[in-house]
Amino acid sequence: MKIAQDNKIRIRLRSYTHHLLTESCKTIINTTNITNTKSSGAIALPTKRKIYCVLRSPHVDKDSREHFEIRSYTRIIDIYDPSSQTIDSLMKLNIPAGVDIEIKL
Repeated sequence: MKIAQDNKIRIRLRSYTHHLLTESCKTIINTTNITNTKSSGAIALPTKRKIYCVLRSPHVDKDSREHFEIRSYTRIIDIYDPSSQTIDSLMKLNIPAGVDIEIKL
C-alpha cells in the first residue's frame, strides 16, 4: 500500500527548556485541529546533551573540575494537506522566544 502525501509541512521545534517546547507544540496542534487539518502530533526526538568540563582553579589543582551540561530538546510535527486558512493561522501564532522553529514544505 502506497499512501500519496503530496502537500506536507514539517515543523521542527528546538529548545533548551522542554516546558516551552510542549506549550508551543500544543498551540500548533490546536490551530491545526481548529482548521480541520490532519496532523501527526509532536514526535519527540532524542535529547542531545553537551557536557563542558571546566577547571576550578587556573594554576594548581588540575584534579578539581566542574562539569556543566546543556540539553537540547527537539520535536517534529507533520501537517498533511494544509489549506490557506491553516497556513495563515500558523503564521499568526505567538510562540515563546526560547523556541527555534524550522519549517519545510
